[in-house]
Amino acid sequence: MVTSGEHTGQRVISGVAEWALWSRPRRWIAATLSALAVTLVWTAVSTLVIPVTWKHVGLFALLAALAVTQSEVTRRIERQRRILSNGPHVNMTSVWLLPGGLLLPAHLVAALGVVLYVYMALRSWQGIRPAQPHRVAANATTMILSGCTAGLVGDFLPATNGVTIVCAAALAFFVVNTALTGLGLYLAEPESATPESCLGGMDDNLLELSTLCVGGLLVMVLQNEPLLSVLVILPLYVLQRSVLVKRLEELATTDQKTQLLNATTWQDGAQREISRAEREGGGFGALMIDLDHFKRINDTYGHLAGDDVLKAVAAVVKAETRAHDLVGRFGGEEFVALLPATSKEDAIVTAERIRQRVSELVIDTRTNEGETVAIQRQTASIGVASYPLDGSSVEEVMASADAAVYAAKHGGRNRVVGSVASPALAAVA
Repeated sequence: MVTSGEHTGQRVISGVAEWALWSRPRRWIAATLSALAVTLVWTAVSTLVIPVTWKHVGLFALLAALAVTQSEVTRRIERQRRILSNGPHVNMTSVWLLPGGLLLPAHLVAALGVVLYVYMALRSWQGIRPAQPHRVAANATTMILSGCTAGLVGDFLPATNGVTIVCAAALAFFVVNTALTGLGLYLAEPESATPESCLGGMDDNLLELSTLCVGGLLVMVLQNEPLLSVLVILPLYVLQRSVLVKRLEELATTDQKTQLLNATTWQDGAQREISRAEREGGGFGALMIDLDHFKRINDTYGHLAGDDVLKAVAAVVKAETRAHDLVGRFGGEEFVALLPATSKEDAIVTAERIRQRVSELVIDTRTNEGETVAIQRQTASIGVASYPLDGSSVEEVMASADAAVYAAKHGGRNRVVGSVASPALAAVA
């Protein structure tokens, strides 16, 4: 006979076994649960050792109210940023948890983090992936540990001035947050992890540092004029909105597979360059790069492997061109590059470097079935043209480069071919 208590226990065990947490990689689960255990122990010890004063309660209530208000005011922006995010996501909670770490005991820092992340999960992230309980717990744990570490640094520097304490605490917060976030992202998908996907790009890290700067200023305000802390909400709103606008602009101008310019943006940039060249009597080189037998990659290994090949080739083209060159993807396996103030001869040299590096690539990827594979000996045919020698418009120059690509394909592929200028254009030039 099974008692009602046993039925309840079985239901609880069954429910726990069905948690989405257990579908994550084992090492991610181990790291996340370890961080959570450290947080719980730290909180428990703090609760037993550090008494809570009315001043602590007042600061906690003020920070919690400000954090919730700011989350509510920016919740639509935060939701859109989360949906559009493709790497480490900076959600501005550092503004509140850095002051919390420096001004509150660890158990109130943990309470502040829980309040803030539960509120964001219910209001800002509802219905999207970050709102899954295990993800919310992992993110909150990272931020709470970062805040507590910042507070610990502050405790070890009691004799120094306030600016030094805040700067040291902010640095500690940044290091711990970056390390834990990067480790979590790596362990979640180690096979596709890159330094940028785990640690974020320059813009991501500058945004986090900017947020910590606001948090550091908030520490000073809370210690001297607490009521003025409400003024931080408007700058945070503007900052978050600016970040969202920048992300939308990136999506509108960038090819999402390769992070190069998309065709429309490249055409606009090329048109501006030809206008500049006309005014100044200058010129430019243009490359059209077409991968050889790319369809075989997709047919043999699948589209995911094909995407990895495109990304690797795009990285080569970007590395072998200058920062001010216009590099884009025209769709499929075709790339283009416009090289300002570059002769056809110099453009051919650049094209040859790209061709050589593409042929040397070894691309570690996976098939659609998950099998590991290394793709190598991928080649490219490159056509080179220039302005004004090969055309008086972007369309004419690129048509000449396209014809040169066709000649390279017809001549055996894996080669660079320069266009042949028409006699009329050569005479004008």
